[in-house]
Amino acid sequence: MVVNAPDPSAKAQLRRDLLAARRALSPDSLRTAARALSRSALGLPELAGAHTVAAYVSVGSEPGTRELLDGLRTAGKRVLLPVLLPDNDLDWAEYEGPGSLAEAAHPGKMRLLEPAGPRLGPEAVTGADAVLLPGLAVDRRGMRLGRGGGSYDRVLARLERAGAHPALVVLLYDEEVVARVPEEPHDHPVQAVATPSGVVRFTSPAGGS
Repeated sequence: MVVNAPDPSAKAQLRRDLLAARRALSPDSLRTAARALSRSALGLPELAGAHTVAAYVSVGSEPGTRELLDGLRTAGKRVLLPVLLPDNDLDWAEYEGPGSLAEAAHPGKMRLLEPAGPRLGPEAVTGADAVLLPGLAVDRRGMRLGRGGGSYDRVLARLERAGAHPALVVLLYDEEVVARVPEEPHDHPVQAVATPSGVVRFTSPAGGS
């Protein structure tokens, strides 16, 4: 199947609209959504059956992940968090609790919270049973719209090269599950989306028929 390249200006406008909607959320709304999102995600079979989960620390008005990270650790999961490299690729380190995070400044980017422990290398993600992906939207086919930095496109390409097939789950707000997002040839569909109100699934649970 040939996939036509999306109009870059339309894609950029969609990103701007989605980011503006996030910025309009109140602090109370963000906290309430983060608690509900954690409950939704922790109920996923893909996470319940995982030994190692690659996740991320939310920033700004992104759907909050801090409660989810601690919930995964409480459930006995090994949690890997990304460390942004100068070329926008991602290294990984283990999450050892809130005290293991340190603020990191990257030129031209907002400050991030990153794990302070030993770096495990970019290939560490290939050992994850589930990968939680940030995004701005996912459509009804399971295609994800990212923020455009390319870091997670590299992660997904690395998984493909390694022959690794972890469950791919995007964390979003309810209204960010949309009819269609612009698709490019390198894009990968995800298995599920967790939102504050529940889960949208695109394939059967990991290990299912």
